[in-house]
Amino acid sequence: MTDVAVYGHWICPFVTRVEFALAQRGVARELVDLPPSGVRPADFVLLPEFVEHSPRLEVPLVRVGDRFLADSIPILEWLETELAAPPLLPAEPDARELVRERMAWIDHNAFRPMLGVYYGTDPARIERASAKLGEALAEMGEWTTESGWLAGAEPTLAEAVVMPIHVRLAGLQRLGLTTPIDPAWTAHGERCRALPGWGAVEWSPAQTDEFVGRFEAFRRKQRRSQA
Repeated sequence: MTDVAVYGHWICPFVTRVEFALAQRGVARELVDLPPSGVRPADFVLLPEFVEHSPRLEVPLVRVGDRFLADSIPILEWLETELAAPPLLPAEPDARELVRERMAWIDHNAFRPMLGVYYGTDPARIERASAKLGEALAEMGEWTTESGWLAGAEPTLAEAVVMPIHVRLAGLQRLGLTTPIDPAWTAHGERCRALPGWGAVEWSPAQTDEFVGRFEAFRRKQRRSQA
């Protein structure tokens, strides 16, 4: 059995992508708890292999045997070739290209406004990010109306890339996502919750509370510094 380790933390959306993909493919792995820089204590001691192999000192970092790779989307692609497990990339070239196109679209058009919602401190900017995220969720919901999934007839790496939005949706709504959620997107989330990989990334109510509390505290600190 291949020895796999994920260096990361549950609060990081990019770690969620990798954890979901591995769990969905049935890959056993070790989680080395290592917070992202935004929540990393000042006295946290980074592991030598993390310093050596993570150029930006950010999670996720994945080890397969004695080989390492950082950055979530390159990791997802790399694991498809490194691990003998059911794939999340289709074999047919056109179908594979569609998955990759949608992964890139999600990263640019959905993740950026998602981050804008919870890193936002100005109400007007949070509102604009909320509107853009709502538009992205509606677009992705439209993709699912034919087959139920984002890029084909079954879950793919596109689901892994978007999974952090489903995981933290309740927290996003508490932090300023006020745009109504598209019903097709809600239905996609329900299907995702029935997948084998969901249990590896699902948040408890306490985790949602911690997520919201951290960003409320971040906003208070930013506002004080600007006063």
